[in-house]
Amino acid sequence: MKRLLLIEDDEEFACLIQAFLAQRSLHVDMCNDPFLALVTPLEPYSLILLDLGLPWMDGLEVCRELRKKSQIPIIISSARNSTADKVMGLQIGADDYLPKPYDPDELYARISSLLRRVNAFSNEKQKRAFMIDAQAHDVIFLEHPLLLTEAEFEVASQLVKQNGHVISKEQLLYDAPAISSMEGKSLEMIISKIRAKVKPYSSKEHIVALRGRGYRLVE
Repeated sequence: MKRLLLIEDDEEFACLIQAFLAQRSLHVDMCNDPFLALVTPLEPYSLILLDLGLPWMDGLEVCRELRKKSQIPIIISSARNSTADKVMGLQIGADDYLPKPYDPDELYARISSLLRRVNAFSNEKQKRAFMIDAQAHDVIFLEHPLLLTEAEFEVASQLVKQNGHVISKEQLLYDAPAISSMEGKSLEMIISKIRAKVKPYSSKEHIVALRGRGYRLVE
C-alpha cells in the first residue's frame, strides 16, 4: 500500500481525505505542524499533500524547504487559488496545484496520474545509463553528474536524445551554438572532453565515431 503524508491543519477535512483515500488503498499519515513535517523522514512516503494555510509557517515556505531535501512528489491542496500562489507553488517545486474545494475523485485521479509519471520516470532512469538533467543543464551518467560546459552539454544532450541512433557532425554542430567554430576539429575536441568526463565511471567507449556518418551514443 502506498503511503502519503498529508500536511493539513484542518483536522476534520484531513480525516475525510484520509478515509476516502484509504478506500482506494492509499494510507495517509496526517501532520498539522509544519515544523514537525519538515523533520519527518520522507523515505516511507510516495507523495505529499500540502495545504498552504498552515499555522506558524506559510505552506509555500514548507514546499520550498521540502524540495531542498527531497524530490518526493508534492501536490498543493489549498483554498488559496490565486494565480500568484499557483505559479509560485509550481516554481518552487510543487508538481501539481489543486484548489479547494474539490471533488475527492479528482484528487485521487491527480495522485494516481502523478505516481504513474514518477514510476515511469524511475523505470526509465533505471534502464538508461545516461540521463539529461535539464534544470542543471548537465548529463547524468550512472547517477554521476558529468559537470559539462555549455558546449559539452549541447552535444552530449543531443546524443542522449537520439537514444543510440547516429547523428551527423553537421547536425551536432547546428544544435550546439556554444561551439564558436563550425569546423569538425572543434566538435572532435568537445567529444573528447565528454569522453574524458565519462571515463572515470566506465572503461567502455560510449561515444562511437562512425566514419562519414557522425556519432552514436552507446549505453
